[in-house]
Amino acid sequence: MRRLLPSLVCLVLAVAACGGSPGGSGGDGPIKVGLIVSLTGNYTPLGSEDKKAVELAVEQVNAQGGLLGRTVELVTRDDKTAPDQGIVAYNQIKGEIDALIGPVFSNSALAVEPLAQRDKMPYLSLAPAQEQVEPIKSYIFVTPALSSMYAERYLQYIQAQGIKTIAVAWDSKSAYSVSGHKSMVALAPKYNVTIAVDEPYETTNSDFSAVFQHVRDSAAEALVFWGSGAPGVTAAKQYVASGLKTPLFLTASQASKLWLEPMGRDAEGMTVQSAIGVVGDHLPAGKQKQIIDQMAKPYQQKHGYPPPQFAQDGYSASLLLFEAIRKAGSTDKTKIQQALESMDLITPNGRFRYSPTDHSGLSPEFISVNTVKNGQFVPTDWAKEQLTKTVNAAG
Repeated sequence: MRRLLPSLVCLVLAVAACGGSPGGSGGDGPIKVGLIVSLTGNYTPLGSEDKKAVELAVEQVNAQGGLLGRTVELVTRDDKTAPDQGIVAYNQIKGEIDALIGPVFSNSALAVEPLAQRDKMPYLSLAPAQEQVEPIKSYIFVTPALSSMYAERYLQYIQAQGIKTIAVAWDSKSAYSVSGHKSMVALAPKYNVTIAVDEPYETTNSDFSAVFQHVRDSAAEALVFWGSGAPGVTAAKQYVASGLKTPLFLTASQASKLWLEPMGRDAEGMTVQSAIGVVGDHLPAGKQKQIIDQMAKPYQQKHGYPPPQFAQDGYSASLLLFEAIRKAGSTDKTKIQQALESMDLITPNGRFRYSPTDHSGLSPEFISVNTVKNGQFVPTDWAKEQLTKTVNAAG
């Protein structure tokens, strides 16, 4: 039976116990983890939350003795929400790190990916674009649920609500959005859903009135909006002003106070997806809730607000990497890669089961579909029922 790790405390105690063993990597220098995220540019709100979460995970593991008897040290770089800067950042640090986390911007992640694969660098991406793991690249792993999983989860919900016809708006310049749209189009027939309006836009778009008019003129019963960063706020605000009655469904890129705060009361009643960790307060007791609380409580104490979607991704990536290093008993990159391919671990994002043929590790059952109530993300009745089954199955 595979061993599931219910908490980081267990992880670091196990690590401390084996820190001086002959199987360790030796040496007393720090284990260096590279972190490339957007700290400037359009994806700053996403990258900054990832950084806070990874820093928290590092603080926690070091407080318990580190890994293999060595401290963990972050080497952080800003990709400036630009693929070419992601490449620059990777080239700056590749010679001094043992593994890599990030970027959160899918376009940057796709730019860094071939370099990490070439260098046999264990790489846990914080971006959900499908192309990263299809086809499989041996050293590339993804931490967020893939765009296709978010697409399928929405279609499951849409079918359960009896909705037959939808509209889809998607950012043609975002790999995440393009991948999500492609998956939704491909999967819609499986759920007996027809796409009546298929509307691309560009990241720099500041006027969504034409999109809303096309939806108003159609038979669509819901509008699914694929986008990250500024477009998610701009489109949602303009949706309210437009008076459009067709329900707006937003993806997990909006599952953050960084969307909630500028939206204010206008967000009330909107439908937003998220990772399971975002709605941890609404879950029954069990291993899944325990690992979420392990992150959420100290994060709240430190930053004054609950960890958003992006923080869940960063913390989950850290746990996966720490466990892989522990299992490898060394910082040898090939051994870390092999450990990741046999991973079975519960994180705030859900239960990961990586394998040689699956480098995403998650399934749609760990995605929640929420409504905004009193400024908080609350699982819909459908999602609460589904998540309860998922959590209970984990024990």
